[in-house]
Amino acid sequence: MNGKFLFWMCLVVSTLTWYPTYAQEEQESAEVYLEEYTDKFQENFFEALKQKGIQNYDRAIDLLLKCKQLDPSNSVVDYELAKAYAMDKQYVQAQEYAVKALNAEPTDFWYLDNLLHVLEKEGSPLEAVKQEIPFANQKLQQNLALGYFKMRKYNDALKVLEGLGSSAFAEELTSKIKDSLQTKKEERTVSPVVTSPKKDDPTAQYRSQIEQLLSASDYGQLLAISKEAQDSYPLQPYFYYAYGAALNNTSNANKAIEVLESGLDYLLDDDQLANKMYSELSKAYTSIGNASKANEYLNKIKPGL
Repeated sequence: MNGKFLFWMCLVVSTLTWYPTYAQEEQESAEVYLEEYTDKFQENFFEALKQKGIQNYDRAIDLLLKCKQLDPSNSVVDYELAKAYAMDKQYVQAQEYAVKALNAEPTDFWYLDNLLHVLEKEGSPLEAVKQEIPFANQKLQQNLALGYFKMRKYNDALKVLEGLGSSAFAEELTSKIKDSLQTKKEERTVSPVVTSPKKDDPTAQYRSQIEQLLSASDYGQLLAISKEAQDSYPLQPYFYYAYGAALNNTSNANKAIEVLESGLDYLLDDDQLANKMYSELSKAYTSIGNASKANEYLNKIKPGL
């Protein structure tokens, strides 16, 4: 909440203490003020996402800065500002807000991924901001290795993994990196990490849950389960699809686009899953009014699958 709102609420409390006969009226006024404050923030925020989606970056930045005034500590606003500034090629400002967002949520993969892409656009190494972020955070380190892998900076990813010690995540990602280094431009036929499904296989259990929720169109529950699955197994493209579908159907098309496009980086030879992801991406871009990108993904869908 901003200072004006807190000050106003203190006046309400004082009034209720000294003039109890006005208590009901003051309480109702406070609720109305809070609703207006929230509505104003939401109106600016969602309009900013719409403007960013149609590449009107100046307008999106102005609206997000208004959101920042209403809620200065909101890390999502910092994250979206970083993205909008980067798209507008204002990389100094983009870096500033990307660092702020990551400091607020150091374990969030998307915040770190955004910072890495801003730095790449600037031509700056991560060392340029290493002292400004909680670099020693274990989850941040995992996300960093994953981010480098997505960017095909395989040697950088391996260096990070060397410092993480032995874990299922490190072993799986190291295996994928070594395979990528060995078969750069050849047709890749990498087998899934789990070759024979087991009853106690957690990825199979997640997938079974997700398929049931998709069949039931229970997108609220799907949102939580798929995010948990994607966070736990960030190399499995199916979980990106499920999370993207959940976001799409809970009115968060911008986030759905980000998740689904990121999931495409892990997609190998699975045309059926690719079709599902392209379909969701087309739907998401349609939602934000970007017909060109919506048609682009629609045209990628292979018929007969």
